[in-house]
Amino acid sequence: QVQLVESGGGLVQPGGSLRLSCAVSGSIFNINVMGWYRQAPGRQRELVAAIARGGNTNYADSVKGRFTISRDNGKNTVYLQMNDLKPEDTAVYYCNRDNGRGNGVYYWGKGTLVTVSS
Repeated sequence: QVQLVESGGGLVQPGGSLRLSCAVSGSIFNINVMGWYRQAPGRQRELVAAIARGGNTNYADSVKGRFTISRDNGKNTVYLQMNDLKPEDTAVYYCNRDNGRGNGVYYWGKGTLVTVSS
């Protein structure tokens, strides 16, 4: 079974920054695309950033220029650097293997809560 453990969330003021980490463990093999997703109150889960094993990235329009996704393949860890955070970024953030179409493959972890508020 694959486990996904997100960390790094917290309360931050508008304009602030956070770096999220996702540790992947279990029966994994050559994961191509990893993604960060978020679910805001009253909204559906959405993909915000994705990164392929070779480093190619894609971002949702709402976070372009502010968020940066990266990965350390040797450590099976994916990161999300979030800058210039806005109240609308408030959500529970999840990581997962992406199927190439914006959908998570494994069972979802618990996520990490990011709250942007003054």
